[in-house]
Amino acid sequence: RRLHFFTTKRSKRHCKETMTVWIKTTTSMEFPQQQKPAGDSKITYPPGVKEITEKISNDEVVKRLKMVVKTYMDMDQDSEEEKQQYLNLALHLASEFFLRNPNKDVRLLVACCLADIFRIYAPEAPYTSHDKLKDIFLFITRQLKGLEDTKSPQFNRYFYLLENLAWVKSYNICFELEDCNDIFIQLFKTLFSVINNSHNQKVQMHMLDLMSSIIMEGDGVTQELLDTILINLIPAHKNLNKQAYDLAKTLLKRTVQTIETCIANFFNQVLVMGKSSVSDLSEHVFDLIQELFSIDPLLLTSVMPQLEFKLKSNDGEERLAVVRLLAKLFGAKDSELATQNRPLWQCFLGRFNDIHVPVRLESVKFASHCLMNHPDLARDLTEFLKVRSHDPEEAIRHDVIVTIINAGKKDLNLVNDQLLGFVRERTLDKRWRVRKEAMMGLAQLFKKYCLHHEAGKEQAQKISWIKDKLLHIYYQNSIDDKLLVEKIFAQYMVPHSLDTEEKMKCLYYLYACLDTNAVKALNEMWKCQNMLRGLVRELLDLHKLPASEANTTAMFGKLMTISKNLPDAGKAQDFMKRFNQVLGEDEKLRVQLDTLISPTCSCKQAELCVREITRKLTFPKQPTNPFLEMVKFLLERIAPVHIDSEAISALVKLLNKSIEGTADDDEEGVTPDTAIRSGLELLKVLSFTHPTAFHSAETYESLLQCLKMEDDKVAEAAIQIFRNTGQKIETELQQIRSTLIPVLHQKAKRGTPHQAKQAVHCIHAIFCNKEVQLAQIFEPLSRSLNADVPEQLITPLVSLGHISLLAPDQFASPMKAIVANFIVKDLLMNDRSVGNKNGKLWTSDEEVSPEVLAKVQAIKLLVRWLLGMKNNQSKSANSTLRLLSAMLVSEGDLTEQKKISKSDMSRLRLAAGGAIMKLAQEPVYHDIITPEQFQLCGLVINDECYQVRQIFAQKLHLALVKLLLPLEYLAVFSLCAKDPVKERRAHARQCLLKNISIRREFINNNPLAHDKMMSLLPEYVVPYMIHLLAHDPDFTKPQDFEQLRDLKECLWFMLEVLMVQNENNSHAFLRKMVENIKQTKDAQCPDDPKANEKLYIVCDVALFVIVNKSTACHLESPKDPVLPSKFYTPPDKDLINDKEYLSSEARTVLLTGKVRNSPVIIPVIVPVIIPVIVPVYSTCYSTCYITCYNTCIVPVIIPVIVPVLYLL
Repeated sequence: RRLHFFTTKRSKRHCKETMTVWIKTTTSMEFPQQQKPAGDSKITYPPGVKEITEKISNDEVVKRLKMVVKTYMDMDQDSEEEKQQYLNLALHLASEFFLRNPNKDVRLLVACCLADIFRIYAPEAPYTSHDKLKDIFLFITRQLKGLEDTKSPQFNRYFYLLENLAWVKSYNICFELEDCNDIFIQLFKTLFSVINNSHNQKVQMHMLDLMSSIIMEGDGVTQELLDTILINLIPAHKNLNKQAYDLAKTLLKRTVQTIETCIANFFNQVLVMGKSSVSDLSEHVFDLIQELFSIDPLLLTSVMPQLEFKLKSNDGEERLAVVRLLAKLFGAKDSELATQNRPLWQCFLGRFNDIHVPVRLESVKFASHCLMNHPDLARDLTEFLKVRSHDPEEAIRHDVIVTIINAGKKDLNLVNDQLLGFVRERTLDKRWRVRKEAMMGLAQLFKKYCLHHEAGKEQAQKISWIKDKLLHIYYQNSIDDKLLVEKIFAQYMVPHSLDTEEKMKCLYYLYACLDTNAVKALNEMWKCQNMLRGLVRELLDLHKLPASEANTTAMFGKLMTISKNLPDAGKAQDFMKRFNQVLGEDEKLRVQLDTLISPTCSCKQAELCVREITRKLTFPKQPTNPFLEMVKFLLERIAPVHIDSEAISALVKLLNKSIEGTADDDEEGVTPDTAIRSGLELLKVLSFTHPTAFHSAETYESLLQCLKMEDDKVAEAAIQIFRNTGQKIETELQQIRSTLIPVLHQKAKRGTPHQAKQAVHCIHAIFCNKEVQLAQIFEPLSRSLNADVPEQLITPLVSLGHISLLAPDQFASPMKAIVANFIVKDLLMNDRSVGNKNGKLWTSDEEVSPEVLAKVQAIKLLVRWLLGMKNNQSKSANSTLRLLSAMLVSEGDLTEQKKISKSDMSRLRLAAGGAIMKLAQEPVYHDIITPEQFQLCGLVINDECYQVRQIFAQKLHLALVKLLLPLEYLAVFSLCAKDPVKERRAHARQCLLKNISIRREFINNNPLAHDKMMSLLPEYVVPYMIHLLAHDPDFTKPQDFEQLRDLKECLWFMLEVLMVQNENNSHAFLRKMVENIKQTKDAQCPDDPKANEKLYIVCDVALFVIVNKSTACHLESPKDPVLPSKFYTPPDKDLINDKEYLSSEARTVLLTGKVRNSPVIIPVIVPVIIPVIVPVYSTCYSTCYITCYNTCIVPVIIPVIVPVLYLL
């Protein structure tokens, strides 16, 4: 109706002019004395309206007021006559009767009249009293509460009232009132309280017009009025009335230029001046800043510098609150704050290095949103995340990983290579929680982008390193890491939930793309799982036997071994014992487990078995079941979720496609040759762990095709697969047998050395008439040996050597003649060609002369021949050992004709040293290896050629770690202390740690090992080490300080690892062992005083090291050590060797590394606080030790040798 009035009664232009006059005049209006309606002044009512008094009923009042409202609605400012006529009525309507009337309809009609009166009488309102105006506007404000109910019959009148007030801006008249703020506060509160979702846009618009005019045209916004607006932005109020929040939001946007100063003043008082009493909203300042920033950043133009001030607060909790706020502001999706306010951004980044842990943690959490919403800021964040990825707090390092991974999962472009590198580093974190998060995060990225190719090949290539890195972690010692790698492989790298063909395609191309170390790790993973399956199979076999003490002991041993392959070995032992008990009681469970580990179990069948076993062990009433979780770990490791007969068939089909050229090799990023070679290698590995799955004519036909290929590696792998899986070929696949035999013969005679080896072993493994088959190879090869054509000797020598190893009874005697007449006399003792004199100590395999390659194979043939015979009845082993020793003494040039090049000599030294080490693994030959031969072999680890040292040390470690070599060979690693290359020394130390750990573990797990302590206990390596060092060719001058320092380094290289822990008082045992050696003589040359002196000097250096490194070595030894009779004579009980072979100066040099000033003898009173161990040097050059175990102070007078400088 109001809009109708303006469009029908007035032109729009005139309406605007009228409102402009009203707005201009009201702000400067003067208020004369209140005009009173005189008693003699008659009130004129509109035509048809009777007098309105208190005496009439409310209904009649309403009826008459409606006509008044109609009259005022139709009036305009130009109606001077009407204005004067109804002036007294206007004054009467502002009387207490109407303003305090209890009837809401009356009040509403009066409010509508008053609103029109202000419009009509502008610019001079008829109400000139300040108090009366305040009462009128408060009255009108109260009536606006009626807007709340849009379904009310009177809502249109309420809307008219609001529209009129907003259009005319009636409230602007209040600016001249002293307490106008009370009116505005009440108005704002009323409007914010009544707004709701039933209001249309017009209602909201008029409310905004009304409030914005007050803000923009006044002299400023008081704090109380600002609070009525800001309170609607607080989360609690925001959630209660979303429409009030929207209204406040729109109001602030509209009035940003005016209200920004007031907002800045508010935050300045609270944040900088700390005046929290200025407003009830002071405790919500950070919530308000966040909301205001989201509404319009211009509202906070002056506030942001105040936040920078707060970021540097001394209060950690205050900094935390500001960081949380700024994290939301900077991280908001469309925020440009970081680019617009660089000082604040840089200051905020500094909080990544805050001393307060929660602040750093909050900063890291922010980075995730920032990376996702603002990729352009990634460069700024990278350096700070790098530092935090090494934070001492585990939670922060963990959240750095979560931040990067979450961003990467959203879009790989959001994280750069450097950020992914931080995750890569944390896969080796010292804390399991961080390592797990990093590994799982990388696995998820790999599955999303490499397996599913969600972002294309280019992005997949960017993170192609993930697969290798994850598998490398399998090399870690922690069983938790290994189990997680297995889980990642089964769920993310090659998901077991895929169908067989898709699953095998993933595996086929994954294996082709892995690096060498990752391939080894994956192979080791399958090997460990297969080993665990074997242990469970052996445990089930024990359950089939009658109960006995021996059976119980055997079961316990199996359970302990199984437990070590599960997390938390202590709990695993208890749970495995319980699981074993359940197995003994439940036959159906044993059947299910037996099916699961059966070689013929399919992947689908395995899934059903695991589900059934889990169901049987589930107890519904238990919310958590750690026993069941541990059993699940075991089942996950032993269940064949990837490989079965169907899977092998699918792999073979993929291999055939690669051979035929119809596969998707190029699309998968590998060449056909690489796919074929890696595919055969994959099948070869699986043939060890799942041999039964290969038994099909189709598979073997494909392998026969591979044997005909020109690639030597492919043919070699195919032969090895036949060797591992072909036990039933002869009985069940005659056609395959007839095709395979001639191929194997051909490979054994004219194939590569590796093919020849595998062919001989394959024949021996799968054919019943192997003697006939091997003879058909042996005889023509033995007749065709010709040293003049060394190129054609290598394969025959390999085949003959392996034939003599596998069938010694049949071929040992014929081989003896070949060895004597050809191998030694014709091949090894003759140099037919002249080597390259380039002076290099090592060359590649391709550059080694054929003659030397033949000699290396000849040495290996000698060893295989002897290992096959396993006896020394013909003294052939002695002769061979003398030959090998002579080759080492001559440095590889056995004939000493100087025809062989330096690099070829290195090859021969390596072959000779390796040959002695190989023979030492057989007890019958170990016994006849003399100490001199052992020393010659050990000294290869100090060879002048780096490659010789490296390869020899690796072979030595592998043999020792499998417990194949006697304990004395562990002493050889002590010589590595003299290796000039730091990496070689570090590798040797790791080898020592590994070997000692394995030996201790073996002793703890095998009760029978206690009877063989001298050959297993790591401490027993010390006598061998001392003897070896005493005969070190570099040890020529017993009192030379440099040589003594070298001795000390070699001794400490071994003793440091042995003395890490003092288990069972081992330090005292070591001391006692060395002291016992001094009471014996060198069995190698017992009558040589110089040799014995060198031995005793080494003992004194060892004692010096032990005493200086341990305070517990003087305790009583747990038992008397036994010395090896091969190296030491029995102790002479009539003679006590207590002589000190090290001079005092030598001891000083060993202790400090420097020669000290000449000492003088001075009596010194030493007050000894007990318990202590005080090493001092006596005048008789013997070591005196004062040891007491009661707490007291004892003055002891001792003649002590001390340097003069020390006393000064």
